[in-house]
Amino acid sequence: MINSKLILVEGLPGSGKSTTATIMNDMLKEQHVDIKLFLEGNVEHPADYEGGSYFSKTEFDQLLEQYKEVQSILVKHAIERCDGIVLPQYKLKEELDDSMVSDSFWDVIWNHDIYELPLEKNIELITDKWKRFVEQAMTGNQTFLFECCFIQNPVTIGMIKYGSSQEVVMTYVKQLAEIIEPLNPVLIYVDQQDLSHSFKKAVQERSKEWSAGFMDYYNNQGYGKIHDAQGIEGTIAVLEARKQVESSIFDALAIKKFKIDNTQFDMNSHKNRIMEVFMNTVKM
Repeated sequence: MINSKLILVEGLPGSGKSTTATIMNDMLKEQHVDIKLFLEGNVEHPADYEGGSYFSKTEFDQLLEQYKEVQSILVKHAIERCDGIVLPQYKLKEELDDSMVSDSFWDVIWNHDIYELPLEKNIELITDKWKRFVEQAMTGNQTFLFECCFIQNPVTIGMIKYGSSQEVVMTYVKQLAEIIEPLNPVLIYVDQQDLSHSFKKAVQERSKEWSAGFMDYYNNQGYGKIHDAQGIEGTIAVLEARKQVESSIFDALAIKKFKIDNTQFDMNSHKNRIMEVFMNTVKM
């Protein structure tokens, strides 16, 4: 019997989070654990919003009035949350084609993305969803394995997007830590000593669109803009600052936690380190 209902895998981009989470997931399945893995970008994430748009009730009424031709579809997918309405973007995409709505409709939807909202509203919505997830998770025997949404997302929107202080971001993550405490969580942080090498490796391996979008996000708003970050070296400098913040957060968290050094990107060694964590974390 596993003694934790939630395992969190965190780390900087290109550190090996996805690989680590997948390996851990496979190890648990081999032990016949009822495990559910959610990697970064999963639109059905139970504790986070990946592609969710939020409208106040007044804004939602205005949306219905403006786009009467798809009113029934909007109402069908509307979820009441935090004194407003959340619309899952992927469900709208499944039902609405270009002949039904204009580009201006999608502009409105994207502009109301939960990760484009003011930080205070984002925190309200995200903490509400984590609370709902914990309530649901406590009723079953399933164990959940999440990649990157616990530390990365609060740091990204708080520090990277809005230039918030370490104290603000720390308070946000600690709030999430208090919410998930009933699940006896385990945090695994995948560390990289040579951040420049790991990020440039990720740039080489991933699409140009990903690299351009990532560097634009990191350089041209919040922390990057304040510190005049430019190009790939500017992005790396912002990542170095983010690493310091995440290290402080990791040290401050009073939950079961492990750091795994993946600087060498040696798969066999990395699997062995994950196995060590596995043996220390999972009590069958």
